[in-house]
Amino acid sequence: MLLELDHIEKRYGGVTALSDGSLTVQAGEVHLLLGENGAGKSTLMKIIAGIVERDAGRMLWQGREVHLKTPAEAAAIGISMVHQESLLAPHLTVAENLYLGREERLPFGWVRRQRMIESANRLIRDHQFPLRAEWRVEKLTPAGKQLVEICRAILHGSSLVIFDEPTSSLSSSETAEVFRIVRTLRDRSVGVIYITHRLDELQSVGDRVTILRDGKTVHSGALAELTTDRIIQHMVGRELSAIYHRDPLPPGDELLRVEGLNRKGELHDISLSLRAGEIVGMAGLIGAGRTELCRALFAVDPIDSGRVFVCGREARLRSPQEAVEAGIALITEDRQITGLALRLPIAHNITLANVRGISRFGLLDRGAQNSAARDFMGRLRIRASSARQLCGRLSGGNQQKVVIAKWLFRQARVFLFDEPTRGIDVGAKAEVFNLMHELARSGAAILMVSSEMQELLQVADRILVMREGRITGELPGRSTQEEIMRYAALETVSEEIR
Repeated sequence: MLLELDHIEKRYGGVTALSDGSLTVQAGEVHLLLGENGAGKSTLMKIIAGIVERDAGRMLWQGREVHLKTPAEAAAIGISMVHQESLLAPHLTVAENLYLGREERLPFGWVRRQRMIESANRLIRDHQFPLRAEWRVEKLTPAGKQLVEICRAILHGSSLVIFDEPTSSLSSSETAEVFRIVRTLRDRSVGVIYITHRLDELQSVGDRVTILRDGKTVHSGALAELTTDRIIQHMVGRELSAIYHRDPLPPGDELLRVEGLNRKGELHDISLSLRAGEIVGMAGLIGAGRTELCRALFAVDPIDSGRVFVCGREARLRSPQEAVEAGIALITEDRQITGLALRLPIAHNITLANVRGISRFGLLDRGAQNSAARDFMGRLRIRASSARQLCGRLSGGNQQKVVIAKWLFRQARVFLFDEPTRGIDVGAKAEVFNLMHELARSGAAILMVSSEMQELLQVADRILVMREGRITGELPGRSTQEEIMRYAALETVSEEIR
């Protein structure tokens, strides 16, 4: 046995992150670690990787008990972690990142750069990665950065590699590349722990599975013995049929109309409408222009031509502030970078878009701010110790709910959801879908961009499909994935990492 975790416990102050985390990993297997946000997955992996220390329980590495206090100690015995959020130095090259802290040096301290580049390129060729050692990391796509993280783990001879949501921001072709790498590691007798929220990936990559719920291991065994419904039931503690159900609402007045919108090189003759009570899905492959459309409607990027009408009136939107004042809200694809101020408390984030709503005579009313935050935390079931907790310490699902609460407090009427369930678990997804349904029932209009076609088919009343910056089709919500793909992939689009 490569790794054994037995009844691991971890507390942060008065909060118990893990109360009974148990896991075993063999050499040459891919072990899936599943659970809702807040179930304890990240904490358990940080203990394995030496980022945090356990409070109780045993960790055995190749049969011997170990107490890892730093990532360097974990790396020294052969444990590495590929993080969901890149921890690379963006201003350095691929080779410099691979050898960072372990540079080969000549006498007098000179770094052997050419030797490092040659060694890095040899590794890249051996694994058929679409990279070059001389490329600067800041120029790479998220997929390219993931590959650099994987290269670093392989280069230093890891016996166990932890993948934390490696495909959350990748296209289908890039995801297939990650799967190939994981299978190659398994074939070379490397143990792999693979964390994912994308249940459709499981059969493609996994051998065994461990499921956490509320800080405890609730199931561990062979993946082949479990159905998807059973996995979900273990994760959330209830049957699949009880997780989410939406009855379509009769559409009301038109709240948003777009006519002939154009932006050079990105958007071409876009026309659409959203009505009160309606959830309209937006499908398309990576690079189809869906995010660009959301940014243009929110006036982040200027348009070259076209007209936008909000609640029947033409709106000349020249800045996000004017879009907000017109009643438009944007829930961005990357909530951590463009959706939240992670170093500010929940209360600040919820009221950020409507400071006037909590001000008296030009001064911020802290009592009103905290009261509003507590109200929305209760309504949206945001799990946190208090309204003063920093947003950066919340799980992905709770962070997404804070973003939605921000726009509810602003009393927006038109909501643009760009990949609203990216990086959150199945239980949190159901809560987000329910929030969207409640928004629609209250009279809001919603445009939902998603790369998960099954989500669109489950949630949307209508589905618009984009390809190469154009809307190529409109389908009813109860369509099929094949019909969506017919409009989304009329021709093959090659994708490159750089």
